[in-house]
Amino acid sequence: MNNATLPTSQTRDSPLVKTLAQALPKGLQCTAWHLSTTPAVTEALCYPPALKSTGEKRSSKPLKTYCEKQFLTVSITDPTKATDVLVLALEIYIYTTAFSTTIFVAKADSTGYLHLQPTPQGFSLIRAITVAFLNFLVEHRKRPTKQLVINLFARSQSQYIFPGSVKNSKKHILDDRGLIKWWCRVLNPLLEDHSSDNSTGIWDSTRGYLLIPGLDAYEAGVFIPKTENAVRNWSVGHPLELISPYTKNTLDYENVPPRCFIPTYPDDPKARFVEELEESTSEKDKLLGGWKTPKTLAQFWDMMAFRQECSSGRMTGFIWLVFDPPHLSTASLETSTSAPPQTTKNASTRPLKRKRKAKKILKGPIITRQPRVKTHRAKYPDQIETAYYYWPEAGRGQVVLDDNGYKRAVELLLHLEFKSLDQAIASTSRWVSDVNMGESWALPVTGEKEIPNQPASSAPPRTVNNLAGSIQRKRKSDDESPHENTSGPVNTLGRGLVRKKAKTDTDTGPVNVIGDSKIDPEPKVNMLGSGLVRKKAKAV
Repeated sequence: MNNATLPTSQTRDSPLVKTLAQALPKGLQCTAWHLSTTPAVTEALCYPPALKSTGEKRSSKPLKTYCEKQFLTVSITDPTKATDVLVLALEIYIYTTAFSTTIFVAKADSTGYLHLQPTPQGFSLIRAITVAFLNFLVEHRKRPTKQLVINLFARSQSQYIFPGSVKNSKKHILDDRGLIKWWCRVLNPLLEDHSSDNSTGIWDSTRGYLLIPGLDAYEAGVFIPKTENAVRNWSVGHPLELISPYTKNTLDYENVPPRCFIPTYPDDPKARFVEELEESTSEKDKLLGGWKTPKTLAQFWDMMAFRQECSSGRMTGFIWLVFDPPHLSTASLETSTSAPPQTTKNASTRPLKRKRKAKKILKGPIITRQPRVKTHRAKYPDQIETAYYYWPEAGRGQVVLDDNGYKRAVELLLHLEFKSLDQAIASTSRWVSDVNMGESWALPVTGEKEIPNQPASSAPPRTVNNLAGSIQRKRKSDDESPHENTSGPVNTLGRGLVRKKAKTDTDTGPVNVIGDSKIDPEPKVNMLGSGLVRKKAKAV
């Protein structure tokens, strides 16, 4: 850890630092770099359905949605050069409405330089940090009586965030099957930890869902971790109808088409399919019955199996974790979807029309001002909590930027190089200094979790089945000597049974000699005399 990233009292008290320290092995040192944005109004994730009316069909208003972006990177110190190098990055979008909070894992990538930091055997630093960060967001983004959903799609790719890292031989790139299993193992502790909260009243129920287009329930069940509570915590399928606010409100909506259940995220395989279906359907058909085909969600997922991302040897897994709060009644859902509560404002905060003041005429000497560095600092919202979002101070990044500044910071990272260690160190230094205009924003983390480091030789030996007692040997005869060879007696042939090589006699032909035994001799070869041999006539 560099001197520039020494922990201070402010960084030690950071909620993110405490969460990461409790998840990392004791004594392990790393540095976290946490970016975030302010909640901003964005497009709704799902298309709104038509209102229930007897007259002409008209579309309802889409749900008012806010989006907050979180970006976490972790670096370790190269012991040979005493400089930091990035090893992990996570990009997460938080969508909030008056009905629910959705934590969408957009990207996750590593550089392959984790071998520079020794860790206990069997411990995955990337998995521990990912679980800790998701737990941190769940803890600081949960809202009473509001549903919380963690959603992601697992699709293997050589590099997502760090350019050139694919050329690093130390980077371990999983295939589609391995990546889906890895994400299920990462998210399973969230279900295990929060399922125990049911007795405390924090969550009424927690459940995970896995859907892989092209695989049936039996084939997809192989990817679910084989734990004691796997049957209770996981299901093969999707919860789109369960987490949609439109299915709960039967007063205003009926026969909701599948286009209103499917959320569309950035760079989402199913979002591209939804856009194609929307372009091929007229507005009138969308209001009457939705797409011409597919007509149901089951048909939609069946057609997804033939898409490029889910066929031709490729596989994409869609995972949901649903946290239902207690006392989530249907009446409250109908109220939140049909008429979401509005934030009240005092009369003093309302903008008043004021008279225009006359332009002041400047007089006197001109006083020069120091130039100000243009930054992308975000303008904080007036309220921390409204009916549509919750933005606590503990859940914000160390650096809070506006949307333009956030895009600039992420795009800068996408234009750097992480092929070799020297390039990765230089790229890390540049990115860290440019994001916050040279100011320090590091979050040093020192692990506190006790993890026994068991060497490979201490692994319990495998039990070998000894079948010696189960083999029945042949019983020895009574007159057999105990010291006799157990391999059995050797059969010795007598002199008369040994066939010797026949000797050749030029006069009488071959003679067979077989000791003294009387065996019929083999037939002799008839030799023609010289007078009986016909010679070929000589040509004249």
